[in-house]
Amino acid sequence: MFQAHHGLVFRTAYRITGNAADAEDVLQTVFLRMLKRDQAARALERQESYFRRAAINVSLDVVRSSKDARNVPLDEVPPGDLPQGRQQPEAKELREHLRAALARLNPREAEIFAMRFFEDLSNQEIAKILGISQIHVAVILHRTRTRLQKEVRSYIGERS
Repeated sequence: MFQAHHGLVFRTAYRITGNAADAEDVLQTVFLRMLKRDQAARALERQESYFRRAAINVSLDVVRSSKDARNVPLDEVPPGDLPQGRQQPEAKELREHLRAALARLNPREAEIFAMRFFEDLSNQEIAKILGISQIHVAVILHRTRTRLQKEVRSYIGERS
């Protein structure tokens, strides 16, 4: 299983944490958990889905527990129009704020957001992996994006 899936786990973790050392920690954690898994447990049917989800969840745990937010960059977020007289926040500060906001999401929202925007999976693929409807995925993504947009606007001084 390690040979087949270690690359997927590392890439997934790196996209979320933005840090190779953290991605390696995630990789180790995911596979150590597999080793500790009860031998009598049912065999994994969809290993790729399992390892992707495990990598996302462990990565989000790392992000949530990170005390040094500077090590967890996220993709650039366009800040939109800034109020007059207010300077645009540094991209680094904005990424840190967005990372913190992502860490405050409930696990299901964070997992779906990460699968869509870090793993670039379609809503249909996410629905299949999680065993939920595409509509449910779309609703969660819409609500999550709206919430994160409000937090970013608040951070840069806009009123919603």
